[in-house]
Amino acid sequence: MNKPIIAVPLGDPAGIGPEIAVKSAANKQVFESARCVVVGDKKIIDDAIRFTKIPLKVNIINHPKEGVYEEGVLNLIDLDNVNMEEFKIGEVNGMCGRAAFEYIKKSIELANKGEVAAVSTTPINKESLKAGNINYIGHTEIFGALTDTKDPLTMFEVHGMRVFFLTRHVSLRQACDLITKDRIKDYVKRCKEVLAKLGVAEGTMAVAGLNPHSGEHGLFGNEEVEHITPAVEELKAEGFDVAGPIGADSVFHLALKGRFNSVLSLYHDQGHIATKTLDFERTIAITGGMPILRTSVDHGTAMDIAGKGIASEISMVEAILLGVKYSKNFIK
Repeated sequence: MNKPIIAVPLGDPAGIGPEIAVKSAANKQVFESARCVVVGDKKIIDDAIRFTKIPLKVNIINHPKEGVYEEGVLNLIDLDNVNMEEFKIGEVNGMCGRAAFEYIKKSIELANKGEVAAVSTTPINKESLKAGNINYIGHTEIFGALTDTKDPLTMFEVHGMRVFFLTRHVSLRQACDLITKDRIKDYVKRCKEVLAKLGVAEGTMAVAGLNPHSGEHGLFGNEEVEHITPAVEELKAEGFDVAGPIGADSVFHLALKGRFNSVLSLYHDQGHIATKTLDFERTIAITGGMPILRTSVDHGTAMDIAGKGIASEISMVEAILLGVKYSKNFIK
């Protein structure tokens, strides 16, 4: 069977994206599992090959079907959008923000056309995006807009444990206000759809508690009594396999042991801490609810080490492999 084609947009050229893309292209496990197409700028790739000292031949292509998928070859769609006279590695730059957006946009176009089975993204820099007048706060918002998807879902996967997020980039106080019965019901239903699309139709989804010991029937807060428990009970009555609220100090452990096929985390750090403490480098993000598959590293551009050849490619490798794992459900 042909290995799926995975698009890898280069991310912010001034960050570690080019380095981890090059290192992943040379990774044996990646080569044996996927056909990768990097979307970026040849000048930046050549520089990353130089400072990583990885002997890769760059093959310029216009379409993934033109790729030479052999060991030692990096297939590149070259957008040629970085002016090296203005470029400085490790620094925020509006040009780099615009370039990163263009790599993502091209990768999404390839996925929308069915030319690639998944997009596995390298990190972008929010400051560079802003400096480049790109009016999106991050990857999720870009993918949502360019795939016409309203409110895409974020799911983390690490060692088989899957975690969704009811709220993401809002303050903790705002997150508490967003924990309502209707929002929980809507998210559980959509999360279940995402799981089914990924081929995970069986099993129970757990809803994490918000307060210590899930509020102890109102002793430590009323969110469980007023919103979370009623949402779970109504979902069960409608036939959804869901449990909760389960105390946040145990629910992730139980999911890791196989009790639950996924967990709905109620706020950003609740789920991030659980997954990244388990294995920071292998915590991979999936953007769900879209017509295409996107997997991603969940670390930043690491400008402080960019260009030094010391960035770990483990997360990028894992993101590509996870893209391969679920890609059969998205191949057009």
